[in-house]
Amino acid sequence: MRTFAIATTLFFASIAAIPAAAGEYLKGEVSDMALIYQGGTHRPDWTEDELKPYVVHTYADGHTSWFFDAFLFLEFETQRPGGLGFANSYGNGPASRPEWEWLLDRMFAEDKALDALDKLIGKMKVELGDPGFKHKVVISTAVPCENQTNWGKVDGQTLNFMIRSHQIIAAKWYIGQIVERFKAADYKNIELVGIYWLDETIAKAGDLCTYVAEYVHELGLKFYWIPYWASKGATEWKELGFDYAYIQPNHFFNTSILDNRITDATRFAKKNGMGLEMEWDADVLYENVNSKYSRLETYIDRFESDGVFAESSIAYYSGTKAILQMYQSSHIENTLILDRIAKHIEERHKAMTGGVDNVTSGGGGQLPIAIAGEGEVYVPEDAGIVDFYGIDGRRVFSGSGLLSCVKGMYIATDHNGSSQKLFVR
Repeated sequence: MRTFAIATTLFFASIAAIPAAAGEYLKGEVSDMALIYQGGTHRPDWTEDELKPYVVHTYADGHTSWFFDAFLFLEFETQRPGGLGFANSYGNGPASRPEWEWLLDRMFAEDKALDALDKLIGKMKVELGDPGFKHKVVISTAVPCENQTNWGKVDGQTLNFMIRSHQIIAAKWYIGQIVERFKAADYKNIELVGIYWLDETIAKAGDLCTYVAEYVHELGLKFYWIPYWASKGATEWKELGFDYAYIQPNHFFNTSILDNRITDATRFAKKNGMGLEMEWDADVLYENVNSKYSRLETYIDRFESDGVFAESSIAYYSGTKAILQMYQSSHIENTLILDRIAKHIEERHKAMTGGVDNVTSGGGGQLPIAIAGEGEVYVPEDAGIVDFYGIDGRRVFSGSGLLSCVKGMYIATDHNGSSQKLFVR
């Protein structure tokens, strides 16, 4: 039997997902993921100062807390207007290999984007203390658009995206570049956990994503998708190879769309085992003429009443830099609405973190109910059958002896009424 070291402290890494059943929201490996649009020349450079409001929230009363636990880096066009597209239906035409490489260079530039995020988190740990979790990163693919007939070469072969096998070669090359460059950067405070599929519908690329999913999984990563409302393929997201999918309500942007759309989206998400996207952009600013501030309030209200904050993974679309603009605004109302979101996120983090209640076996203390290892737990013979519950209160497995399980935090309960927290790495 393997010897286990009993943990005395807990560091947080968002739990690996137990696939959501029908009638349940998605709980992914990340809790609250901010979308960061980065790369195109019409975007921010994403320096440490620009990223700070996304990493740490400063409340209206001046106190601070860690904010989003994950970040999705994505880009649709080289520039706007007149740019080349990295996904179907974007730009004045599809990007080719030189533009794909240019985007990679911008993503991995020194003191910007990923590098800036890693350095900023390191500095914030000194100020705030360790957050109890490691921040996660998901990075978008560039989609091999079908109307690109002269993309460039891989291993001496000129690729024509009218040919499916050529699309797959290019997608694998780009994802391989992401993984290689991320590893070479040797970031200390962020980890790459997934790849994002940039097309928000399968209307044009068809089942190309299923082939890409196979390669993503070969690399040990998860495959993410955020389809828009009524998108083709949204209900088939699992069959298309995605591990995690969030539905866009698309309510914020169009004032003719009634507030019931958000409840329709939460019901759709629960029915299809998906997470939700919360949405706003710079039109939310309280001081704007025709501000849509109240529409973001509606998202928050409905996410509260429909159990999204309590039960679901959430992605946060805030336009190109709305959170930064809200942070820079002199109007306290912009801080107050972010306070509402940040408070929920803070509570969500607390629900998945905290001290481990494992008791060491020395000193004559009580023996633990279970002992956590890497991908498994050990239930001592004297404990009998032990039930293990996820952070959402669902029993996920039970037994005695050596039991395999996914990584994450569990509450172990024996039949004498004793309970214990433990974290499986």
